[in-house]
Amino acid sequence: MILIETQKATLDDLHRVPGKAELVGERIVHFMSTGLRPGRVARNILFLIAEFLHHFGRGEVLADNVGYAIPKLPSGRQSFSPDVSYYDGPEPDDDMEFIPGAPAFAIEVRSKDGYGKAALKAASAKRADYFAAGTKVVWDVDTQAECIHVYSMTEPTIARTFKRGESADAEPALPGWRVGVDAIFRK
Repeated sequence: MILIETQKATLDDLHRVPGKAELVGERIVHFMSTGLRPGRVARNILFLIAEFLHHFGRGEVLADNVGYAIPKLPSGRQSFSPDVSYYDGPEPDDDMEFIPGAPAFAIEVRSKDGYGKAALKAASAKRADYFAAGTKVVWDVDTQAECIHVYSMTEPTIARTFKRGESADAEPALPGWRVGVDAIFRK
């Protein structure tokens, strides 16, 4: 379930909000806690990217609830807080502040309320915002079907879908990284 505050808000207001939230249309959008399966999947993705970066990469993989502040988009969005993200840009002057700009790679893991027409429409709009802000790749991780829908900035409405037994990538956002879908959905 997503809760939207009705008062106008700013990024400064968002800093004072407990829990996971984003700023869209000058409104704070709160996200409810998730369950074990989506949490486990997000953890697995984070660990797999971190292992790759330790050996081969640059940039950082970041956990849930890290905020990215972006210039206001036509949709009204001014921030993101992906479930997992990869960022390879400059650090903010104050590392206690939101990261300026969009992640290179955003991972959105579906929880219980991530299904149905309204949820899929909202996810599509958020992907469009990611790409408008400069994100190169967005993963839509379907925890029920146990597959990954990969969208890229070059083809933002066309998904490449990876299922168990296959390997997914995040090209060109995270060059050289490939991961077995089975590893993402393991317990």
